[in-house]
Amino acid sequence: MQKIVGRIESVHLGKPDVLNKDAATKLTFDLDGIVGDRHRSFEREAWGAGDKQAEGVRRRNERQWSAISVEEIREISKTMSLTTELNAGDIGVNFSISGVPEFSRLTKGTILKFPSGAELVVVEYNPPCLDMGKSLADSYETISGDPLSPTAFSSAAKLSRGLVGVVDVPGDVVVGDAVEVHLYETPAWLRRTDA
Repeated sequence: MQKIVGRIESVHLGKPDVLNKDAATKLTFDLDGIVGDRHRSFEREAWGAGDKQAEGVRRRNERQWSAISVEEIREISKTMSLTTELNAGDIGVNFSISGVPEFSRLTKGTILKFPSGAELVVVEYNPPCLDMGKSLADSYETISGDPLSPTAFSSAAKLSRGLVGVVDVPGDVVVGDAVEVHLYETPAWLRRTDA
């Protein structure tokens, strides 16, 4: 399995009923998600539009954690022409990472390993949502002074919004941690070969 080493730049904890997440110094991951975070659970209700099931359907929670790279945040902020760079907590992620090229394009099954022994598994890309765009439009200003469009974030973050996933092994994630990114590769026994 190919490995990349990145660094945790910030960690954030989400309270109930708000989109943004508060800065912290450490997150504790259990098998059902992040202790104290609003997304902690083995299950969730589907929200309908953009989800795989109809609104309200009880389903497995594939969003126990969310993350984005600081490089992607920088590029999104530049595309939105903001006076100040977006804060990872303001876009609702649990942690930001540096040093992992094209972080949002990591494949399902990629494993993030931390010094505490925690292991997180990538499940899927985290598409930008309109509600987040509206929240950011109320909080950030453009370089030109023009009002920020509620759709600016969705447009700028279209392919770089980050990832969501589940906890495979419990443990802590601390700001400054090195994180080993083990890219998913199809096991040799499962690969088709030409006969």
